[in-house]
Amino acid sequence: MGTLAAVLAAVALTPLGSPAAAAEPQWTPHLWVDEDVVELRTTRPGEPPHWFKVWVAVVDDQLYVRLGRRASERIEQNTTAPEVAVRIAGQEFERVRVENAPEMAERVADEMAEKYWTDVFVRWLPHPLTLRLVPAR
Repeated sequence: MGTLAAVLAAVALTPLGSPAAAAEPQWTPHLWVDEDVVELRTTRPGEPPHWFKVWVAVVDDQLYVRLGRRASERIEQNTTAPEVAVRIAGQEFERVRVENAPEMAERVADEMAEKYWTDVFVRWLPHPLTLRLVPAR
């Protein structure tokens, strides 16, 4: 059997849902500038994992979220801290570290004000946490 035939046979025998067929997600914040939301998964003690959506901003090629009280509580009570799972742009990342970034709060707020017209109202609500999302190594 020729090399091409062997490769085609191997591909034909690989199930579509297998890890060999699935592309490894790539952490590429510069491609997510236009994404409206990111989904975060946290787990509270005694509860099943919970996904929730929040607005997202890309600043200096880093991914940031600004969280209100309820989302902040989920992060603070997360049993997998300092990591969460993240879904963005059709990709899922199982291990993403959340880093408190209060020094970025104003820049992230400015980016969100530019990106989301409803931020003119949301901006005035309390946002106890501004977080940088960084893929865990």
